[in-house]
Amino acid sequence: MTERLTIALIYGSGREGRFADTIAGWLEPELAGFHQYNIVRIDPAELSFTPGGLDEASAELVESRISQADAFLIVTPEYNHAYPAALKAIIDSCFRPWHAKPVAFVSYGGVSGGLRAVEQLRLVFAELHAVAIRETVSLAHAWTQFDPAGNPFRPGHLNGQLAVLMKRLTWWADALKTARIATRYDEAAA
Repeated sequence: MTERLTIALIYGSGREGRFADTIAGWLEPELAGFHQYNIVRIDPAELSFTPGGLDEASAELVESRISQADAFLIVTPEYNHAYPAALKAIIDSCFRPWHAKPVAFVSYGGVSGGLRAVEQLRLVFAELHAVAIRETVSLAHAWTQFDPAGNPFRPGHLNGQLAVLMKRLTWWADALKTARIATRYDEAAA
């Protein structure tokens, strides 16, 4: 496909002082440099939550952005060997808009680099009929990999991993978008 893809950049954490802002601060200009994506952001820090998840207005906003996206890039930390509650609320806010779309992960944390959270998320997205791609950018001890201004100490290493991840995500996004246009996903098993 030659048209631009819409990528939803989803922040996994809504905590004050979160490191997701540093990671996304590195990611967004890198994604813009590919010149083939429209980026929409879903940030739990900009949403309102109730004890049961997102409030109605936030849920509608998230569903709209998920619906318009061709693919998803999730920036997630690992909290207590799992992914954050704010990300769970975003994921659970809708069902069908996730169908037949690819998901990629940029994870961060301590020694595991957030990979335990990613493995759990792969199971969740399988249930949502989304395709979790294999490539992942994982940042072990992420806070030691960026300077105080948010620049990576080893940009070539990270950018190389990101380039591979985005090529795979783009391939899946193009293929699945073509398939969704040819046959509605819900009709494929009817």
